[in-house]
Amino acid sequence: MDSEAPAQGVTGLKVMVIDDSKTIRRTAETLLKKEGCEVITATDGFEALAKIADHRPDIIFIDIMMPRLDGYQTCALIKNNAAFRNTPVIMLSSKDSLFDRARGRIVGSEQYLTKPFTRGELLDAIRRHLGQAV
Repeated sequence: MDSEAPAQGVTGLKVMVIDDSKTIRRTAETLLKKEGCEVITATDGFEALAKIADHRPDIIFIDIMMPRLDGYQTCALIKNNAAFRNTPVIMLSSKDSLFDRARGRIVGSEQYLTKPFTRGELLDAIRRHLGQAV
């Protein structure tokens, strides 16, 4: 199933990846660009909030553990902004506890992906939340 052919329906989507890990940002960016997505990256919540207003991404992936403004705080700020309230937010974390998942839901995230994620998981998340729009 993980062939090299671009996935259906994700070409042209604007995807934001917010993570303080250069490796995670680069991995996600490489995978998504191969699929024809436009990828915007940010290293933390402050940088991300500035870029979200400029780029208006279709979907946002946020790491939970980041300096300055963590993923929960960043997600809450995005969801409290009327312009971006309906933008799907997927939390990324190396921790996979029920508490973390619940906290992600409380701040408004649509889904929770555990790192390291696969190409399939990333694309499934995009399709699941943007399937109607694609």
